[in-house]
Amino acid sequence: MFTRTLKVTAVGGALLLGLAVSAYSNAWSDPLHRDYITFSGAVAIPGAVLPAGTYRFEIPSNGPTDLVSVLSRDGRKVYLTQFTTVVDKPKGGKGHVTLGEAAPGTAPQVKAWFPMGGESGRQFIYN
Repeated sequence: MFTRTLKVTAVGGALLLGLAVSAYSNAWSDPLHRDYITFSGAVAIPGAVLPAGTYRFEIPSNGPTDLVSVLSRDGRKVYLTQFTTVVDKPKGGKGHVTLGEAAPGTAPQVKAWFPMGGESGRQFIYN
């Protein structure tokens, strides 16, 4: 009797774990917002400098909307997953990102990302 109860509990636990992992991965596979942004030169994000190229900026559909990930174009490399501050989009702002000033020879910081079609953006937090 005890062995049967233990087996049923183990199988139930494994099923719940599988569902949890599936739900977690689905949150990232179907983002709320996803933009591909191309930089002609190096830019800095918190904790990394990205060389010129195209990167994927996204907000997961499940979870906090102030969480942002920056990935390689193909999504295989994650450069940043960070909580951000929600900010209003500037009036007349046409770009997807705002860059800060940079000292000569250094990459400018990506200050904020404004998802296409949105009224607000996400400001990155630098230490």
